Amino acid sequence: MATVIFYEKPGCRNNLLQKQILTAAGHQVIAKNLLTEAWHPEQLRSFFGHLPVQQWFNPNAPAITQGHLSPDTLNAQQAIRLMLDNPLLIRRPLMQIGERRWVGFDLAHVDAWLGLAGIDTQHAQESCPKLATQPACHHD
Repeated sequence: MATVIFYEKPGCRNNLLQKQILTAAGHQVIAKNLLTEAWHPEQLRSFFGHLPVQQWFNPNAPAITQGHLSPDTLNAQQAIRLMLDNPLLIRRPLMQIGERRWVGFDLAHVDAWLGLAGIDTQHAQESCPKLATQPACHHD
């Protein structure tokens, strides 16, 4: 099993569920606060690989949901600069195992990458569950 460095927003229900899934699958999870981490541009950029810039962003971030920011108009350099200034913009979670890094919690990818053998993942999701019943979290 793997040791996963898991950058999260403390208090995020999805991140809690995601950590529980990883732990139930036998992985060790070391949680870190995504919002207070002292990010360096190259370090943060390394989590996004070849994903399009739009997929680097937390779609539930207030700046995006309120229409103040449109990720599809940004290049990589602009995106990283904005994320360093406002970590709420970073899609969660960021995960690292050794030198391998990834963003988001796509179940198929996480299963292929780490293995989630036999774990009930029917309630796992990447989007905020609050959005269906109430306004987005102001701290998202």
